Amino acid sequence: MGKVTGFLEFERVPEAYEPVPQRLKTWKEFVIGLNEEQARQQGARCMDCGTPFCNSGCPVNNIIPDFNDLVFRGDWRNAIEVLHQTNNFPEFTGRVCPAPCEAACTLNVNDDAVGIKSIEHAIIDRAWAEGWVLPQPAALKTGRKVAVVGSGPAGLAAAQQLARAGHAVTVFEKNSRIGGLLRYGIPDFKMEKSHIDRRMAQMQAEGVDFRTGVLVGAWPEDCKVTNDALQTIDAAQMHAEFDAVLLTGGSEISRDLPVPGRELDGVHFAMEFLPMQNKVVAGDKVKGQISAAGKHVVVIGGGDTGSDCVGTSNRHGAASVTQFELMPQPPEHENRPLTWPYWPYKLRTSSSHDEGCERAFAIATKAFVAGSGKDKGRVAALRTVNVEWQGGKMVEVAGSEKEYKADLVLLAMGFVAPVASVLDAFGWPRTTAAMPRRRPTLSMPTAPVSTRSLRPATCVAASRWWCGPFAKADRPRGRWTNS
Repeated sequence: MGKVTGFLEFERVPEAYEPVPQRLKTWKEFVIGLNEEQARQQGARCMDCGTPFCNSGCPVNNIIPDFNDLVFRGDWRNAIEVLHQTNNFPEFTGRVCPAPCEAACTLNVNDDAVGIKSIEHAIIDRAWAEGWVLPQPAALKTGRKVAVVGSGPAGLAAAQQLARAGHAVTVFEKNSRIGGLLRYGIPDFKMEKSHIDRRMAQMQAEGVDFRTGVLVGAWPEDCKVTNDALQTIDAAQMHAEFDAVLLTGGSEISRDLPVPGRELDGVHFAMEFLPMQNKVVAGDKVKGQISAAGKHVVVIGGGDTGSDCVGTSNRHGAASVTQFELMPQPPEHENRPLTWPYWPYKLRTSSSHDEGCERAFAIATKAFVAGSGKDKGRVAALRTVNVEWQGGKMVEVAGSEKEYKADLVLLAMGFVAPVASVLDAFGWPRTTAAMPRRRPTLSMPTAPVSTRSLRPATCVAASRWWCGPFAKADRPRGRWTNS
């Protein structure tokens, strides 16, 4: 633990932000991390709580009390070693994770939680600055070849773990740069892409091969998912070349809003809008970039993706930004005795909201309204109605119809599925209900591999920061054991 009386002596100190007028002029990160003394004091607030609920609140089960204590004692070198035991990429999570660990913190029962995320951020930034993050190539090679399809956080973590286990790993990415949602979905002002590039260099030194611009499987017509592929490889080729194939593409199909006027120009998915800006920041030439400059923007969807659209629109110079949320406005503060240690239901205001945004709750969009004259065929307004929930059903509030001016509408209502054609290519079910529940693991062969034809394993990795759990495997040219 940290200091025995630390939680009584020290208040929570959050990370600071650059002023709004200053940060709106740039696409750089604007969070000001804790200095060494601040991080030490925050680590001191960690209690000897007996059962550290923060561990189970963390999606990757970070060993949080241990690295908090090490930071308090000034042992930063061992702090990063503990952090890396469970988290391949703390520089990603330390910037964009919503920190459910803090909601589960025992101190959060009746006080301000320990600033776990800010401590994690400080540890990894210090580790990179000190040169402690180094390649860890495998001492022995297994002779096995594994293909990882998709280079988002799950794919990168899986590739790194498999390479360190001695397998020859190739990562396939359909877009021109590695990173998946990290690269193209999260704006640079939340996470600069140099963090991905730095990890790529480490992984290449560990033996991971990256192949960009390669589409695995067919591509469905009229698919709005970003795809820069210049070549295609089919499942048969993958089976012939690799001992195992790991599918880590994630859920890329956006939820649509099929109301009248959906076909109008100016109505776009968030994941059409956000990747374009990230490409521009990276120096790419983008044809027909969707811009919010001078426009009245309406973002439909109240989650993190919607918040990213708000921040990006403000940096474009939007005339106004309004964000819709279908659900009622949550309470400003959670009922801690009822919700702790789980993720609480409460109003969340992001840094992008603070930069300028009107928020409307319990509102549904009935139609997109076209303009007239030279704006014919383009969206000019939204027709809405307020809603309320009665007996678990959503009902419209009579007399609440309204029109909102809108030159640009961004749909940020979540994601519903992976690209089906990639799953189909490998004979993988499209629904979770049809997926097997057993967890296979790759083991070394204890006898010569049979020369008879065997199809390599095809696996799906969960969207976690590490390489698992695997959801499916067929027997490959080695041994897959189900455990």
